[in-house]
Amino acid sequence: MTHARVLAYGALGLPLAFAALPVYVHLPRYYSETTGIDLAVLGVILLGARLFDAVIDPWLGWLADRVSRPHMLAVSLPPFVVGFIALFNPPAVHSGLWLVVTLMLTYLAFSAASVAYQAWGAAAGRDSAARTRLTASREGFGLVGVVLAAALPGFIANDLSLGTERLSWVLPPLLLIAALALFSGFGVGQVTASSAAPLFASLRRALADQAFRRLLGVFVVNGIAAALPATLFLFFVADVIGATAASGPLLALYFIAGAASLPFWVRLAGRVGRVRAWLASLWLAMIAFAGAGLIGNGDVAAYTLICLASGLALGADLSLPAAIAADLGERQGQAGACFGVWNFIAKLNLALAAGLALPFLDLLGYEPGTASGLGALTFAYALLPLAFKLLAALLLWRWRDLLEIRS
Repeated sequence: MTHARVLAYGALGLPLAFAALPVYVHLPRYYSETTGIDLAVLGVILLGARLFDAVIDPWLGWLADRVSRPHMLAVSLPPFVVGFIALFNPPAVHSGLWLVVTLMLTYLAFSAASVAYQAWGAAAGRDSAARTRLTASREGFGLVGVVLAAALPGFIANDLSLGTERLSWVLPPLLLIAALALFSGFGVGQVTASSAAPLFASLRRALADQAFRRLLGVFVVNGIAAALPATLFLFFVADVIGATAASGPLLALYFIAGAASLPFWVRLAGRVGRVRAWLASLWLAMIAFAGAGLIGNGDVAAYTLICLASGLALGADLSLPAAIAADLGERQGQAGACFGVWNFIAKLNLALAAGLALPFLDLLGYEPGTASGLGALTFAYALLPLAFKLLAALLLWRWRDLLEIRS
């Protein structure tokens, strides 16, 4: 597969990730500040919406194995744009209801696009090496999109909330350009339905694969470790470090490091295998989380190094597990079903992180913008993820022979 086609496929990852960052990272603080919704209520809304988002993914994965994936992708993009813009431009009244409706629309369309896109890439790659390259391209462009989403609010406006609102209007042109690149590079009729099995039969087949179940086990534990700091990042930077203005540059550094590390992880995976390369990244992430547990007010320089180290580990987290999942999906002949389950697990982690961590912190006395409950915030942001990363590394090492797939 040529470099041009690899890049053409990966391009759509940019606008999808560009939209995902504000939805998963900025949204809790944005609605807390601009609408005054209580933190516990906000956590319940996010939990409910994200559980809905997670539950629909297996259905969408099943659908992606029965219809043309390019057509499914094309149909899902317009409502995704509409929902995203509406989500970050709430009215002055009934903001809670507005959040529920627009979040569910955004999630539904985003999920349909993501599953179709991932399954398309799994089918387009002819072997493990090609699927790793396509996955790395998708995630590399995605990291560029995340960096843009992290950095632009501060450039667009002095106020972070206002900058987040204006950010929503940047998505349409980015999405149009990327979609044109993808469809011109791959066409619209090359990837058609690959399975006609009923939904539950497809899910049973996916979960009957022992290697896929083991991969999901590691992915669940590692995903919890990633979801907690993603949800709490802005709170941690603002209240523990006391550097709200640095949140954008720190996020940008984290994702730039992740993007820059992708070629390294792909090459390392080619030499030592994807499982061992992924293990190395988990240990690097654990070092970073241990350091974050020691951070206090004003420690911007030390936290910058932590963001750099954890960002370097991110490149492997994004590319290698998904490439293994693509191999397993193609081996089963139903990549859509496998990625439907895969995305269900990823989103369930994020749902639980927001829906349980925020009320838990509220119960322990943490109040955003004050010095109350900062110990609990540090524990949830740094030390809990450290424990989950360690468990993920142990499981991955135990199942390393089963998960190292070469084809």
